[in-house]
Amino acid sequence: MRSIALTNQKGGVAKTTTTVNLGAGLAHMGKRVLLVDLDPQGNLSSWLGLDIHNLERSMYNVFLEEVYFEEILTKTCIENMTLAPANVALAGVERILAHEKGRDLILRKRMLPVVDNYDYILLDCPPSLGLITINALTFVREIFIPVETKVLALNGLITLVNTVQVVKERLNHNLEVTGIIACRFDGRTNLSNEVYNQIKERFKEKVFHSVIRENIRLAECPISGKPITLYAPDSPGAIDYTNLAEEVVQQEKKT
Repeated sequence: MRSIALTNQKGGVAKTTTTVNLGAGLAHMGKRVLLVDLDPQGNLSSWLGLDIHNLERSMYNVFLEEVYFEEILTKTCIENMTLAPANVALAGVERILAHEKGRDLILRKRMLPVVDNYDYILLDCPPSLGLITINALTFVREIFIPVETKVLALNGLITLVNTVQVVKERLNHNLEVTGIIACRFDGRTNLSNEVYNQIKERFKEKVFHSVIRENIRLAECPISGKPITLYAPDSPGAIDYTNLAEEVVQQEKKT
């Protein structure tokens, strides 16, 4: 089982887009995939068709230990892909658990009973390094960082990687950044190419060869309630995320 947190302290970098569509790509390859929504905005859950304003049980209840983790799981439109949903209630967790002993380990404790049921667990983290993200980084072994190539992203990426190193030293010695994903890439522009080349030069083999091209179908996709592979299977976005999923699986053979 591979446990992977998708995180970036900057918002709007296609983090949720990558979680949904990478997960779908892996599921299409026959992998058993669990998506965990850890963002109080609930964009991942909403994308996959849930009414996030009327969730009876969610990650909020899991963190407060009111339900077992497996009680909140819901099927998605993709065979082999399951979702643990969240909504705005999750934002209250940090305040409620602020003085709780062992609060950084709650997610690990709650999810351990189900890890053997999946080949891939992908966690969509909020764009901040608060208690929820720390819980994710304490649970997983791997981090994927989506990076928008339309802005100069190198300094922010270096800061994030340094932060991950602190978490690794203090809370989770197994934690590694194993993938950096270039998103919203436009090979026609000097900026996208420059950002990609800077990142590749600095982080070398950690940067996936597969880039996610700027694509209108990807922008439309969340409204459909489907991943790009179902919404527009012949689009550049579907092709790119399929390639990324294949590259992620190939990583296993290198380790």
